[in-house]
Amino acid sequence: MTGARLAARGRSPASTVVGAAPAVLVTAGVLAALVAAGLCLGTPSIAPQRLPAVLADPASLEYVVLWELRLPRVLVGLLGGAAVGVAGLLLQEALRNPLAVPELAGVSAGAALAVVVCVVWALPVPVALHPVAGLAGAVAGGAVTLAVAGTARSAQGVLLVGAAVSTGIQALMLAVLATADRLQYDLLFRYLVGSLNGLMWEQAGRVLPWFAVAALLAPACVPALNLLRLGDEAAAALGSRVRAARLGVLAVAALLVGSVAGPCGPVAWVGFVAPLLARRLRPYGGARTWLPWTAALGAAVTVAADLVARLAFAPVETPLGAWTALAGVLVGTALLRHRARP
Repeated sequence: MTGARLAARGRSPASTVVGAAPAVLVTAGVLAALVAAGLCLGTPSIAPQRLPAVLADPASLEYVVLWELRLPRVLVGLLGGAAVGVAGLLLQEALRNPLAVPELAGVSAGAALAVVVCVVWALPVPVALHPVAGLAGAVAGGAVTLAVAGTARSAQGVLLVGAAVSTGIQALMLAVLATADRLQYDLLFRYLVGSLNGLMWEQAGRVLPWFAVAALLAPACVPALNLLRLGDEAAAALGSRVRAARLGVLAVAALLVGSVAGPCGPVAWVGFVAPLLARRLRPYGGARTWLPWTAALGAAVTVAADLVARLAFAPVETPLGAWTALAGVLVGTALLRHRARP
């Protein structure tokens, strides 16, 4: 079927594979450059050729900055951006709607609510375990969405249910925030917008296993997505249990977003723009083709936005989520407008 579609458009599968090679090289080069910039730029700045020497000298200040601060930050940025991007692709394919984003699944709002409750109500949860509390809140928010979405009869109904659950959780969060004092509010601001500031190996190590689990589960959703994109009636005729398949995909997306929202807070719009960029680069592909591209592009967008957050107004650091939202709105709107043209 894929070969027939490509031939009908004047392209062969072989030419598509050959044409993908330059894009792969460019994407890999961009990711490598962003990682190098994330490790080298800042105060103090480190020349790229000095990175091995700095890592070999644990007694130096540059080693502490590079190993304890910048490296875990860049690593979580790469994995977190890839996870949110893939979650956005899963949601958009399962709901057959390019506007389906992780922010409408109740997951990001659930993570934010859990951390806000821990801080404002002074629950006996150590600050070091707040990322774990955020992950638990994300899973709980996703579970509520899945439970309510089980009553929806269509893809659009699931999307509307997710938006309603997210709005309800955000209303609860605002109610809790209204009881916070000034110090607590300032502490929560960066987390609620989304930030990689202050991430170290201790915090990153608590969520890296969740990234690994989600990375194994995401490719397993591809067969279900290939059926769901045909439409509910066609998928059911081919033997798919449509509602169960869609809820399973939503559960994996919730785990992906929750693993990021726990330590970083809501990283907005990456799950919207990364799948759109992947489809723009590989317009003749499917879920299996778009999955690695979405992961790579989501990682690139997040690391690039974090660089801007660190350096744009240095020494003041701005929230990551503000820049990912700005990039997502601008790029996503441009891509959707281009897609709408005849």
